[in-house]
Amino acid sequence: MLPLGLMFVAALLAGAVSLQIFASAQLVEEIEPAARSARAVATALNGALQTSANPQATLDSFVHSLGDSEAIRFRRLGTDLDVHPHEVQTPLGTVPDWFMRLLAVPEFKAAFPVMIAGKQIGDIVFAPDLSADIYEKWIGFLAIACSGVALMLATAAIAHFSAHSALRPLQNLGDGLTRMRRGDYTQLIIPAGPPEIRKSAQEANELARTLHHLSQDNRSLLRQIVSLQDDERQDMARELHDELGPLLFGIRANTVALLESIPSGEDELKRAAEGILQSVETLQQANRRILDRLRPLYIEELGLQKSIQTLLQNAKAHTPGLKVTSRIDTRLNEVEGLMSQTVYRVIQEAVTNVLRHAKAGSMHVAAEISSGEVIVEISDDGVGFPPDRRFGRGLTGMLERVRALSGTLELLREAGHTSVRCRLPAGDSPRSEPT
Repeated sequence: MLPLGLMFVAALLAGAVSLQIFASAQLVEEIEPAARSARAVATALNGALQTSANPQATLDSFVHSLGDSEAIRFRRLGTDLDVHPHEVQTPLGTVPDWFMRLLAVPEFKAAFPVMIAGKQIGDIVFAPDLSADIYEKWIGFLAIACSGVALMLATAAIAHFSAHSALRPLQNLGDGLTRMRRGDYTQLIIPAGPPEIRKSAQEANELARTLHHLSQDNRSLLRQIVSLQDDERQDMARELHDELGPLLFGIRANTVALLESIPSGEDELKRAAEGILQSVETLQQANRRILDRLRPLYIEELGLQKSIQTLLQNAKAHTPGLKVTSRIDTRLNEVEGLMSQTVYRVIQEAVTNVLRHAKAGSMHVAAEISSGEVIVEISDDGVGFPPDRRFGRGLTGMLERVRALSGTLELLREAGHTSVRCRLPAGDSPRSEPT
């Protein structure tokens, strides 16, 4: 619309300049024959008055014959005629003053003396009425302006619909590429429009199919990696439980027996034995914590909901000043396999990060099944993360697990709270309301 509007304004300015340059000369040229006729009338009247026996009667008869003529009038000496109307009335209203000034209408007025017996008694005044000419030019100007506006609007409408029709396939192509960027490779682009756009849409669809296969292969590979990691953790946990556990128990039992066999008075030896016993007990507690992280046996024995609650109770016990609240969906107990392991690991890693780094006063853990998704969110009011945050080893492991199940993992900072938000497709999980 902008170039069309500028073209319309330029056309109007060109028309206005043309009117101002040529209209005045055209009006003078059109009036000139009538002016010569008025001069001839005055000459003829003077000749008739000279030869007339009653010049006054001849003059009166001439004035009567002029009637209501506005172009040629008789003016007696000492009188004045208002021969220039201030406004030009048309069926469409009064012609604006700015248009009159634009035309630069000339002040055309000629007077030819009328003589009787060698004495001037008046003038034949020629003052033509230019209303019709001005009206004609005003109507022409309005016609040009209205035609320009109509042409501009029609051209704009045609350009709009044509461009919209031509750009729609390009917009569909852009929307399809946006979906691909977001990871949606299932909805293909409909090839339409010019050949170049159709070709681009077809190539984009082929790219989407390739990326879809690669994404599936990537998720399958991640599943295998996560499964191998879990198997490795289970093997390590089994070794620690079967090998290190009995050794620590044996050392503790021998140390207790040593303490009982130390005679009274051997305080230094007794303190050394008590130190060994305390170290062994600390090693046993550390071994249990490592076993819990390597293989959360609570999931198989107690179910996912109770395992998460036990994890939160242990976290609260290790950090007495931390206020822990939770909302755990009981339907999570029906989630099995890799999904249950992933949910537990995400919560475990997020809680560990809060305890180690957040310096938080409160923490809230929510896990539920809603709209076909398992939604997990861990939030705290701690110090948050630096602006140039990077996923560490723990968060990277969480992300790999979530991506292996086609889920999403977000790390957010909102209203003074840090949140880890995870969404996983629930599949055939139940959809009843949580309790």
